[in-house]
Amino acid sequence: MSINVKKSSCIRIGHRHSVTCASITTCQGQPLHWVSEFRYLGVFIVSSRSFKCSLTYAKRSFYAAVNGVFGKLRNLASEEVILELVRTKCTPVLLYGLECFQLAKADLRSLDFTFNRVCMKLVKTGSIDVVKDCQSYFAIDLPSCDLKKGRISL
Repeated sequence: MSINVKKSSCIRIGHRHSVTCASITTCQGQPLHWVSEFRYLGVFIVSSRSFKCSLTYAKRSFYAAVNGVFGKLRNLASEEVILELVRTKCTPVLLYGLECFQLAKADLRSLDFTFNRVCMKLVKTGSIDVVKDCQSYFAIDLPSCDLKKGRISL
């Protein structure tokens, strides 16, 4: 089987993830590169002590999707409509592929913070209490709750 070295890389996961590894070459003599993170099916997997992903790219894509919705509808639609669009169209961008990972509490808080910041921008407030009231009024779950529900339904 032929390996495309431009699309292939090596990563080390485990308690020795930071140890330098020997070069690996293909049958054609081309070296495979060792990387600290790589993209697989849209999820960025990072070299660490345990199997984990990077949320940076997911959050960046989420903010881009939200800004696209805000740019088109900010002055034309109500907050309820925009919040529902963010929940149905943008939140899946944030949560894509994360059901297969055992996320740390800090990662879950980071996802919730990202969603709460968007809600703060939407209702034009800096108070988390106001945002939580709006979320409960509109029956909007935080991303951490959505992930838990996704795991239960599997």
